[in-house]
Amino acid sequence: MTGASGLAAVWATDNTREAIWDAMARKEVYATTGTWLTLRIFAGYDFVADDVQRHDFAKYGYQKGVPMGGDLAAAPAGKVPSLVIRALRDVANLDRVQVIKGWLDAKGDTHEQVWGVAVSGDRKVDADGRSKTPVGNTVNVADASYTNTIGAPLLFGYWKDMNFNAKERAFYYVRVIEIPTPRWSTYDAKIFGTKPPENALTSIQDRVSTLVGDDPGTVAAAGFDVTRARGHAYTQTAVRMKHAC
Repeated sequence: MTGASGLAAVWATDNTREAIWDAMARKEVYATTGTWLTLRIFAGYDFVADDVQRHDFAKYGYQKGVPMGGDLAAAPAGKVPSLVIRALRDVANLDRVQVIKGWLDAKGDTHEQVWGVAVSGDRKVDADGRSKTPVGNTVNVADASYTNTIGAPLLFGYWKDMNFNAKERAFYYVRVIEIPTPRWSTYDAKIFGTKPPENALTSIQDRVSTLVGDDPGTVAAAGFDVTRARGHAYTQTAVRMKHAC
């Protein structure tokens, strides 16, 4: 077990039982490894790069596309899907934003590919869609601490599927990765005055991920307890998973 807990975040119209279940039914949710990181994405055929900077980002996103968990309609002639992404840190800064595409080809074989969309600092995304330069690691194991001298508090991303094939079934999901922070066992070692377990990781990179597809699907969830909510244009309600992940 690498992390100690997980969260599910729900974009609901209100912090009520009915609104939360409605959000889960339409799959406007995302999962985290424990961080309270805020993520919002929209997918559509008419977004442009500047849309991530709009003051009415959420309102415009609902008007022009579908939110996380949504299903894209058939592509208009000559158009391909694009994603607009906003990620805001919890406590630890952000390392990078990635888009992962999965698709089923004409032979029935499955494929998956990762693209870097946004990275912190002066790093760049290479021509192959990846940033091979790590963000670094400020974790002080003995003190079970870290600093936000690396990473970024906010990352915006825009990605367009230039390899889109309207005849193939596909899905996209967005992954946001934080900078390294002390693992739970590192905090325990500090608190109890012991050494971290041998061969155990001393730091982890918490992350979130969410899905958008062009083919209807379902998301099953069970064993959730509502713990708190945050106010936005929609309410982002975090639901703590009872089982560690």
